[in-house]
Amino acid sequence: MESITGWQVISLCGIALWISISSILNVTQNLRSFAQPWVSRLVISGTPIILKIQKYQHRHLDALFSGLSCVVSVPFYTAFLPLLFWTGHCKLARQMTLLMAFCDYVGNCIKDVVSAPRPSCPPVRRVTATKDEEDNAMEYGLPSSHTLNTVCLSGGGGLSMVCLFVGLIGLGRIYLGMHSLVDIIGGLALGLGILAMWLSVSEYIDHFVVSGQNVVSFWAALSFLLLFAYPTPELPTPSFEYHTAFDGVALGIVIGIHQTFHQFHHENVPRVFSPQLPFLAFVGRILLGIPTILLVKFCSKALAKWILPILANTLGIPVRSTSYIPALHGMPADKKSDEIKQSGYLQKVFFFSKQTSFDVDTGIRLLQYTGLAWSVVDLVPSVFSHLGL
Repeated sequence: MESITGWQVISLCGIALWISISSILNVTQNLRSFAQPWVSRLVISGTPIILKIQKYQHRHLDALFSGLSCVVSVPFYTAFLPLLFWTGHCKLARQMTLLMAFCDYVGNCIKDVVSAPRPSCPPVRRVTATKDEEDNAMEYGLPSSHTLNTVCLSGGGGLSMVCLFVGLIGLGRIYLGMHSLVDIIGGLALGLGILAMWLSVSEYIDHFVVSGQNVVSFWAALSFLLLFAYPTPELPTPSFEYHTAFDGVALGIVIGIHQTFHQFHHENVPRVFSPQLPFLAFVGRILLGIPTILLVKFCSKALAKWILPILANTLGIPVRSTSYIPALHGMPADKKSDEIKQSGYLQKVFFFSKQTSFDVDTGIRLLQYTGLAWSVVDLVPSVFSHLGL
């Protein structure tokens, strides 16, 4: 059995200690009481700038900026990254996936810690052309996730093109009424900071994922702890759900890559448009791969919905469900209290977060996207190999 390295133990224990200390000292509330009024004033004072930009409103500009927002949204990257893996650009795809997961986590943590409002509508005109944009509008404003993600994931391009693209994204978010100037500046600054840090550690992380010790167990524990380390927003938003999904994606990618690197993800795998992987074969991969990963996603969700409530009941952990399991909706308070009194040691350990019950939907979502991502880099490439694609 592989030995547990010291830095892994220190990292996991450090996160667990931070969760306990931040809960006891109410770190999130204290930071929010300092930052929220200041950012809110900047958002209000920036409203005239938004209104001046929106004076140039036109349906073609609505379409342009809405389209650009879709191109740099999380759902777009979620759909694009599997295709990048299947083109043979495996290292780029896995590094982009992990960077995206890190950006999503840090950006959403700051959003929910600060809990600063988006520009007030009215007087600002807000354009939400897609369901994704409607969901984004339910999140807090600072920082702009679209700006943050664009900076980080465009970091390897030419400077002039990157500046133009980032500028268009930032301008578009203001034009659409989704963000104020302070949100864009915050996303830009945070993106530059994350990109600089990532470029300095990406090769070490990649080496660990490919050939490190205890990779699967460490990353699974890390993913679990990050769920508890996530701050509680002032009001519920979809941000935590987005993080949970990408947390699962990162875990599934790491598990699959670590187990099958030498078979499907080494540097000498065929790339699209090469004699070994012509374009028609790549189209075949898409037509076969997309339905397969969607089937795995459905099966992973169904399996998690069945297993997790049984496991929680066995361990004495009271759970509820906000949407996935109707039988666990709105559990009565007296029943919760009885279950907590009868709970076991494991449940008491988990309750350092001061919660009276846990939303089982979080675990279901985590396992669902873990299964989806694992199938992208393990199951589907195995099928491709057997079929000669």
